[in-house]
Amino acid sequence: MDEVMEMPPGRKPDIDVRRAYEKKIAPLSLTERKDELLKQYEEYKKQGLKLDMSRGKPGSDQLDLSMDLFKYAKNLVSEDGIDCRNYGAMDGIIEAKRLFASLFNLSVDQIIVGGNSSLNLMYDLISKALLLGLNGFKQPWGKQGKLKFLCPSPGYDRHFAITEQFGFDLITIPMTSEGPDMDMVEELVSKDPSVKGMWSIPMYSNPTGITLSDRVVRRLAAMKTAADDFIIMWDNAYQFHHLYETQDTLLDLIEECRRAGHPHRAYMFSSTSKITFPGAGIAVVASSPENIAYLKKQIAIQTIGFDKINQMLHVRFLKDPENLKEHMKKQAGFLRPKFETVFNILEKNLGGKNIAYWHKPRGGYFISFNVMKGCARRVVELAKEAGVTLTPAGATFPYGNDPDDTNIRLAPSYPPIDELEKAIEILCVCVEIAALERLQ
Repeated sequence: MDEVMEMPPGRKPDIDVRRAYEKKIAPLSLTERKDELLKQYEEYKKQGLKLDMSRGKPGSDQLDLSMDLFKYAKNLVSEDGIDCRNYGAMDGIIEAKRLFASLFNLSVDQIIVGGNSSLNLMYDLISKALLLGLNGFKQPWGKQGKLKFLCPSPGYDRHFAITEQFGFDLITIPMTSEGPDMDMVEELVSKDPSVKGMWSIPMYSNPTGITLSDRVVRRLAAMKTAADDFIIMWDNAYQFHHLYETQDTLLDLIEECRRAGHPHRAYMFSSTSKITFPGAGIAVVASSPENIAYLKKQIAIQTIGFDKINQMLHVRFLKDPENLKEHMKKQAGFLRPKFETVFNILEKNLGGKNIAYWHKPRGGYFISFNVMKGCARRVVELAKEAGVTLTPAGATFPYGNDPDDTNIRLAPSYPPIDELEKAIEILCVCVEIAALERLQ
């Protein structure tokens, strides 16, 4: 299976793109091809379509896989005697901590089990770092002046929005086929103490689908930082979301940081949002035992306990790593045909035309789709007018600003196959029209 299509056309001279495209559409001229596409486009507009590919939501068929979870709402007492219907266990019931410890090869004292949202835990951690400080901090970040955060891009817009809201200067770090550009990361963190952290979705990254190589993970763990309170926000959202039998693997950053002598650098987050129910899952934060002990003292002031009933239901439903693996195979059975539908239509309509390229991930929820330089916003605009809602162009970069205006995040999980086929066919027409507007 191909990992990556050709290099971004936006980084090649337009004249080379034009020659490749003209060769592919021959004997039609550019004008004739544009006229042909505009007729198709107008027909799509007349259909009054409302197709949405803007967010990576599970489809209803995926959600149905977890309905048996509610069968376990009996005898809601934890093994250590805590009545899950009452107050207590603010860091999670022991059964839930043990389940996640087994899934991520951690110990129970490295885990806090929270509510349904890992994003909420991330937001909370950044706010604590600013206002109160975290384990090992000499003073809270909020007392240290103007600060910076590293943002591997294309990346997750909601990550960037958190640190933007809190006033950080966001620094774009280009993504490579192995992960973030580590030469750039190491240069920045080694010289500038105002660089306090870095976002990362390390496995089947949103949206690129890239899994960080072992070499990159080890460099992140071992790198020297000018700030002694530098942290890595390790959003491990898709570790179990494989699409194929051949799966990516990810090195354990928490363990690598310990081995490298920086045991408190990494905070890992995950959830069952795309395993069971996005609106009613459970989330975790994991780190060194010392970091977690420090966080527990802070959390004890803000809550008397998260939803322990939901934690117990999830433990009984998911059971253990092997049962989770089988559950995720069923999830993949719904997702894989949607991804392959997108790949097939893109290849059929745009393959070899040198005006678009895309990554083919082995897991996750997204496809990173790139068009000619300066065309992404136009493609999204054209698609919207034809009834297809895409993630806004630029959303995968800090401040919503893609400097080359090339990247569009595709989210194929939610629409039914027939709607997905129509949406991608329309997308392909929009890509060609936008390219021809530039090439003519």
